[in-house]
Amino acid sequence: MSLNKCMIIGNLGRDPEMRYTPNGQAVTQFTVAVNRNFKGQNGEWQEETEWFRVVAWGPLAERTAEYLRKGRKVYVEGRLQTRQWEDRAGQKRYTTELVAQTVTALDSRPREEAEGSEAASRPARRESAPSGEPADTYTDLDDLPF
Repeated sequence: MSLNKCMIIGNLGRDPEMRYTPNGQAVTQFTVAVNRNFKGQNGEWQEETEWFRVVAWGPLAERTAEYLRKGRKVYVEGRLQTRQWEDRAGQKRYTTELVAQTVTALDSRPREEAEGSEAASRPARRESAPSGEPADTYTDLDDLPF
């Protein structure tokens, strides 16, 4: 039995960037900063930030690119994946990223975004993945029933 699951809560470090693959599938990349507070050896509180590269595919990619902006607090759940490629000089390069299955905004949208958008009154969506994989989700606090 194996398990590859990652869950993080943090703030977007930059606006999501969406592209389309040659076959037309949406892919969005963004970074999330996760802070950790701890007492150092001197007894004083210290803060440490870990940065995660996140990639979302398909409908989830489109929704994250539309609704999320730099600074928003998000919960991301997915799996870790390491990719390898060669740069122009022939050097092997690696990157590890969180492939998102769920992205949930944990703060409400800034007032100017929510007021002028029809999406502010739209309920949260949950879509089933065609391959029987877990559904990609996006919810916003404006859409939650509490």
